[in-house]
Amino acid sequence: MEMIKDILNKLDKMIPNPKCELEYNYDYELLIATVLSAQCTDARVNMVTKKLFAKYDIYSLAKADIKDIENIIRPCGTYTKKVQYIYTIANKLVNDFEGHVPNDRNYLETLPGVGRKTCNVVLSNLYDLPAIAVDTHVQRVSKRLGLAFKNDDVFKIENKLMKKIPKDKWSRTHHQLVLFGRYICKSKKPNCIECLLKDNCRYYKKLIKESNKKA
Repeated sequence: MEMIKDILNKLDKMIPNPKCELEYNYDYELLIATVLSAQCTDARVNMVTKKLFAKYDIYSLAKADIKDIENIIRPCGTYTKKVQYIYTIANKLVNDFEGHVPNDRNYLETLPGVGRKTCNVVLSNLYDLPAIAVDTHVQRVSKRLGLAFKNDDVFKIENKLMKKIPKDKWSRTHHQLVLFGRYICKSKKPNCIECLLKDNCRYYKKLIKESNKKA
């Protein structure tokens, strides 16, 4: 528990005001943006959704020409799959909930392109439900900090984090870990010099050990 307290305190110092970087005005916009963010940066998604939602709301999106949606979301990658996801999601939300995103995990996870991670992001941000969404950043950081093992999958990592971190801090810590991984503990060339967590980090300790061998 002391290690967790230390990590959370240092995250609070480095990232005092964490928040989702996907831009949205309506609940369905966040859901669709999160689906688009798979294997794509939030910055690029924000550029795409700005165009998409300037042209369509959820009702017109459900009736839109597939090719037009495809052309708009093309920069997000895997757009042939994502366009089908978006079109189906729009139609389902319009038909089932008058265009709104329900506070219903079971329903949301039946939607195409919506897995547990996406569902956690949406429910956490829209309904303030405690959740930890494990993306590539959270996965990498958790392993480097010794919060998970090297071969743990996303589900194991999520469960371990939920057990270690107080429930009332799940959503905040999730955003902090995402931003920490995105801007400090990057996959390549992490900024270890400015990182307050380097003493907790397996990756940093390995770097120091290798550096000492070369010296």
